[in-house]
Amino acid sequence: MSSPSLEPHNLFKITWPIFIEQLLFILMGTADTFMLSHVSGAAVAAVGTSNQVVNVILLVLNMVSSGTAVLIAQYLGAGRGQECGYLTALSITINMIFGLLLSGALVIFRHEISIVMQLPTDMYPSVDTYLRLVGATLFMQALLGASSSALRASGFTRVTMLVNLGMNAVHILGNYIFIYGAWGAPHLGVLGVSISTSVSRSLGALVMLYFLYRYAPFKIGWKDYFRLRWKALWRILSIGIPSAGEPIAYQVSQIVMISFMATLGATVLATRVYVMNIMSYVIIIGMSIGFGTQILVGHLVGAGKPEQAYRLVWRSLFISLGLTVTLVGIIAALARPLLGVFTTDNFILTLGSELMLISVILETGRTFNLVIIQSMRASGDVVFPVMMGMLFPFLLGLPLCFFLGLVLHWGLLGMWLTILADEWTRGIIMTFRWKSRVWQKKALVQPQPVAEVSIGEM
Repeated sequence: MSSPSLEPHNLFKITWPIFIEQLLFILMGTADTFMLSHVSGAAVAAVGTSNQVVNVILLVLNMVSSGTAVLIAQYLGAGRGQECGYLTALSITINMIFGLLLSGALVIFRHEISIVMQLPTDMYPSVDTYLRLVGATLFMQALLGASSSALRASGFTRVTMLVNLGMNAVHILGNYIFIYGAWGAPHLGVLGVSISTSVSRSLGALVMLYFLYRYAPFKIGWKDYFRLRWKALWRILSIGIPSAGEPIAYQVSQIVMISFMATLGATVLATRVYVMNIMSYVIIIGMSIGFGTQILVGHLVGAGKPEQAYRLVWRSLFISLGLTVTLVGIIAALARPLLGVFTTDNFILTLGSELMLISVILETGRTFNLVIIQSMRASGDVVFPVMMGMLFPFLLGLPLCFFLGLVLHWGLLGMWLTILADEWTRGIIMTFRWKSRVWQKKALVQPQPVAEVSIGEM
């Protein structure tokens, strides 16, 4: 497979494999929800809630790989690809160390997590089962994230898409066997989902690593895995920690919100899981365009072409807004039939339909953040988004969520309105930030002759 072209007009070529990859990831979650809905609503709520915790850990693991991806994109754009091999090896090594530590922590403290989140006691066994097995293999997700980030930053988005296609197939097949007891297998319920999730991600990590060695436009030496250069690590973390800080803060605030929702009962939690499963298909539009734009912006900034990067982001934003508004409108109009795929509970159908109507406005605001924040990270402007990402969810989102949801007794509707206010407020601020062009002063790599700078000088 030849190295892909990373010119701005190739946004679609870069983005569509990312969209398919994200779609496949969402399909795995939908498959879990759909198949578990035939077991019980409590099983759906248990896995959905457990994944909220897993997602926070994955974001922590993403710190190193996201920082590496930004540097790889800028180095390749600057014509200095020889620097990227060591950075990739360092990313994999650090990610695996973090992954093993966090896997152990998740397994050891899985029961305490249910208590802290104030989950109904009847959900404890299912959450315990899921986190025990998925947590034990989470370090393989660290390897998967590091390898796939390096490939995407190099423009090989179709490769990561194909690997995720295979993971999706293994996952759904595993669910079918262990949830429904196909071909004489036992009916394992939540344990079955845990097995298929762990196996598919572990196999995907190994295959992704193989393709990284086969297609990456830079050489990764085995000795690079055992050489620690503190300046290189610091450069990665100086990007990765703030880059991960914003989504981590958001996910932590979501966990606190879920603890508020948990006081309203398992049915409300199940409603949230069903609605988020459906709305995820809207979110991946902005997410995919944001990731594709991030890759191109990184290359353009590294090549010293900030004006092209500036115009590209506005183009990407308008495309994303048009597609998002269209799809979320269709989904809101078909809310009850879509929710009816998962449940016949009239309470869930009514409440879920109202949430989807609110989501027409909510997802429009979220699009600004998905596209612009990724581009700011690619340019090196990583601190401002995390400041806003920590400020608003905790100072605005959680107090407002508690007030509307529990004090005024608006329940899940009040909490959904809180998320809407947070997304729109941050979206408007990020728009003005990009328009200010402050990010142009944040470039991490300058286009200069290869001989002038080596990785050892970093």
